[in-house]
Amino acid sequence: MVVSQALAVRQDLTLAPDPRRVIVKLFVPGEDAALVRTRAHALIDRVAHLDDEETGRLLRDTFDRFGGRHRDLDSTFQHHYDLVRHRADPARDLSPTTRLLVGAYFSHEYAVEAAALCNPSMVAHPDQTGLEPGQLRVAVSLRQIGEGHLSSIGFATAVLGPGRRLAVADRSGPPVVGRRVGVRHRRDLLAAGLAEIDCDNEVAATVLDVLPERYDEATFERVLGSLPPDLLSRSTGLSTLEHLRRTNAASYATAFPADSDLHQRVLWPAIPAERNGMEDARFVRFVDESGPVYRATYTAYDGRHIASRALASRDLRRFQITPMRGPGARNKGVALFPRTVGGHHLALCRSDGETIGLTRLDSANRWQVPVPLRTPRHSWELVQVGNCGSPIETDAGWLVLTHGVGPMRRYAIGALLLDLHRPERVIAELPGALLAPDEAERDGYVPNVVYSCGGLVHAGELWLPYGASDARVGFATAPVSALIAAMVEPAPPMGG
Repeated sequence: MVVSQALAVRQDLTLAPDPRRVIVKLFVPGEDAALVRTRAHALIDRVAHLDDEETGRLLRDTFDRFGGRHRDLDSTFQHHYDLVRHRADPARDLSPTTRLLVGAYFSHEYAVEAAALCNPSMVAHPDQTGLEPGQLRVAVSLRQIGEGHLSSIGFATAVLGPGRRLAVADRSGPPVVGRRVGVRHRRDLLAAGLAEIDCDNEVAATVLDVLPERYDEATFERVLGSLPPDLLSRSTGLSTLEHLRRTNAASYATAFPADSDLHQRVLWPAIPAERNGMEDARFVRFVDESGPVYRATYTAYDGRHIASRALASRDLRRFQITPMRGPGARNKGVALFPRTVGGHHLALCRSDGETIGLTRLDSANRWQVPVPLRTPRHSWELVQVGNCGSPIETDAGWLVLTHGVGPMRRYAIGALLLDLHRPERVIAELPGALLAPDEAERDGYVPNVVYSCGGLVHAGELWLPYGASDARVGFATAPVSALIAAMVEPAPPMGG
């Protein structure tokens, strides 16, 4: 493999997974068994039989052991008690202390990045105060992997510059999972979801006709509740209601406390489509006439199926999360452009699993059939090619970082240049890899991989965060002018 590694300079600083970063999850004894049978009632009964002195001592001991590792632990215990209180004996009036202790018994710690930390992306941070000339504060998204290969999205904060200096802020302090908040649903997204499953009948059409362009949960349920009985009595009536509710629930919003730091925030699976992980977030700072907004795509995994999903946030504190629809959003690796091009929202994708494509969002909020941009053609990428994040706008064109997979499933990072006004045209490519695993990076949770979900340009330098064998996160820089100067005309497809 020809490697253009003279262009890329690795930083000495790396981020390693930290098993001390723990959250509190609901724990229901028996539900992890092969035959699911909760033991909740018996456990609550045993706790309820403890005397007041023992109950108080156990609760104090629990707070002494775990209080410093978590934020607002008593509220978490109360919430977990509320989730299982229906299993308690209705004739027994539990004291507030006993309820908290029950909540503690139905809780456990989960180390969000005990197994791996990888696949970062980087965007300008919303707070640029207190910096010296030549510096840029950035938000780094991270794929955190814990027990059971369960992925969530975390963050770090760093400062770039002056020059090639890099400083990553301390990530200490209790992580916090976002709480569900009210969401304003979009009728067009509901319609796109129904079209995806070919749900087109009089019940669905009536609901879409009555719903306003934006609506809340109460309005949605009120519309469903007012459907005429002669429509609901049709053979598809009840199944359509189920489709409507499931499709509507695919969109939600989550928010974090205003006084939480970015590195403490954990985007945790919140719906069935995500229950086995939220993977590989590709963040971009999108700018249009309404101002900047942070957008990202990620892969949701439910244990059997994957799905592309999108999130949006003005401040990286409150996030609105929605499914992505259409043939261009199938498979993994969707990456949004940072602005519209020719009035259209565009994205890179890999809908066939092995080819970089360009897809456009249509008026029905469906990502259209992609135009192929790049098929595997070099020896180091013959298994597949894909993007390493959103395109980066330069004077010469859209800089696209790519990943290629070669022999022994070895991943390397390359680069393409797309026409600024006609991004379906590839005008140049780096003839070799920009970054490939070196001897210090080849061993890890997933060996022989370097992979990024997006970098940025600051002061003429490309800043590229990358996962090294899913064991740690590294950083590399390359002069943009030298990188573009090293590009050549695209090679013809193999056999062409």
